[in-house]
Amino acid sequence: METIRVAGAQINLRVGDLDYNEARLLDSMEWAESQGADVLLCPELAVPGYPPEDLVMRPGFVDANLELLDRLAAAAGDTVSVVGFIDRVDGGRSAGVSDAEPRRAANAAALLHRGRVRGVYRKVLLPNYGVFDEDRYFAPGADPGAVWGIGGVVAGVSICEDIWVPDGPPSRQAAAGAQILLNINGSPFQASKGAQRARHIHREAASSGAPVVYLNLVGGQDELVFDGGSMVVDRHGALRYRAPSFEEDRFVIDIEPGGPRHASAGPVAAAVRIDPLTRPSQPLSPSSADPLDEPEEIYRALTLGLRDYVLKNGFSKVVVGLSGGIDSALTAVIAVDALGPEAVRGITMPSKFSSGGSVRDSEELARRLGIRFERVTISDLFAEFQTALEDLFEGTGFGVAEENLQPRIRGTLLMAVSNKHGEMVIATGNKSEMAVGYATLYGDMAGGYAVLKDVLKTKVYELAEWRNRRGAVIPDEIVRKPPSAELRPDQLDTDSLPPYDLLDPVLTAYIEEDRSVDDIAAAGWDRDMVIKVAAMVDRNEYKRRQAPPGVKITAKAFGRDRRLPITNGWRRG
Repeated sequence: METIRVAGAQINLRVGDLDYNEARLLDSMEWAESQGADVLLCPELAVPGYPPEDLVMRPGFVDANLELLDRLAAAAGDTVSVVGFIDRVDGGRSAGVSDAEPRRAANAAALLHRGRVRGVYRKVLLPNYGVFDEDRYFAPGADPGAVWGIGGVVAGVSICEDIWVPDGPPSRQAAAGAQILLNINGSPFQASKGAQRARHIHREAASSGAPVVYLNLVGGQDELVFDGGSMVVDRHGALRYRAPSFEEDRFVIDIEPGGPRHASAGPVAAAVRIDPLTRPSQPLSPSSADPLDEPEEIYRALTLGLRDYVLKNGFSKVVVGLSGGIDSALTAVIAVDALGPEAVRGITMPSKFSSGGSVRDSEELARRLGIRFERVTISDLFAEFQTALEDLFEGTGFGVAEENLQPRIRGTLLMAVSNKHGEMVIATGNKSEMAVGYATLYGDMAGGYAVLKDVLKTKVYELAEWRNRRGAVIPDEIVRKPPSAELRPDQLDTDSLPPYDLLDPVLTAYIEEDRSVDDIAAAGWDRDMVIKVAAMVDRNEYKRRQAPPGVKITAKAFGRDRRLPITNGWRRG
């Protein structure tokens, strides 16, 4: 049986940077042409970058994206390039949309060939859950069974969510005679999601009897990280190729189409490539990347998310406050792995409550990482603040106000360094702390990005141990010491919180699984503890709303996924 040669461009694009995206897409198109590919797949909404969010509502932006698509089409040669873009919806307005509002758009894929746009597919299934709110921006496509002739093979083109449901557009395309299914994506990372994706793709190929090419975006965009992991599955449901995760990849592979070559049951758009190709006697079959275990995929997601957030926002260096604790240590290590040691500055800011060991541990961490390290003692500053507040605080004892002054002084110093040297501050708090409010607003929460924002404390230790097995960069003293904010004498986190090995499972149940207090307690957790934890989570929504963005790695990340009212009288779990 003859084969169709498919190329994939798993590339890192930039939302709104149309010049950059144009250069990357043109380069990919030229490369695919040089490989003799029948078809090239580029990511979902590759032209504007994904997700463009409310940029879709700006007519000028949509116009510029369409003008760029025209330039790409003019440059297209014999290879059919499938490129994601924002299309305008033909016809009238949607119900309920006034004349003053812009016409709705479509999340679309264009088939570019020999100087022209030969076909357009509009995404039919628009996700409106979790991080997705595509129904806000797009009108659904109305032709889920559309197929095209490419290289003499009948092909179905679909976009992301279209392939995630049984009997979705790809299934309908197969029923209409499609011999290969091409699916372009902007599918963000979530721990263990790769296996779920693979099950969907294998199911679709096996049920339709047609090979599936799944092409995903890679790179960081604000809280989201797109992990790549593109796949090619043959018509029997067997994996033919897996692209590496968290890095760019261009691949080309020869695939046997599914079923006999015959006219489809429905209309087929005019063939866009019918020329016979000269092929080597041995079909191209690239080697697949191995799947990653969970700690590595999470660590690489954090690294890529931080790198792209820093660099895509015009920074080249970062500054991290080093406390001698595990959170700031892991944050610094991720920053070095993301940006290089020359781009990271560590500052330790001891007060009179800081242990000598914490300062030494911070210095040793910086030495092992090879980063710039400085010490700024805040004891005198803290005393000055206390003196200034003496009259206002008269008659009160040392308490939370005095404790929180210390991280607020540190936050001010870090932001001053950022302003002076143009280095982005990386906040070091973790999800457990953010969940229960064990963090200081305008203090240790200050920063441009919070890389551990969606990482529970127990997972912080797991990631630190995983990273140390690949080079012992975090001193054992930091890993072993009991967690402490060191804001008063002999303070430990367990003075205010349950032990993290008890706290984190309750947080997972309450936040990520949306289980009630009664349900969690019935599962065997101490009821009083569950009530206390739930109350802490609920009353600290206002803090989380003011926190910097951070990498999403779970099913229910604060801010991007979990959106609850701050003023909220519901207290029943």
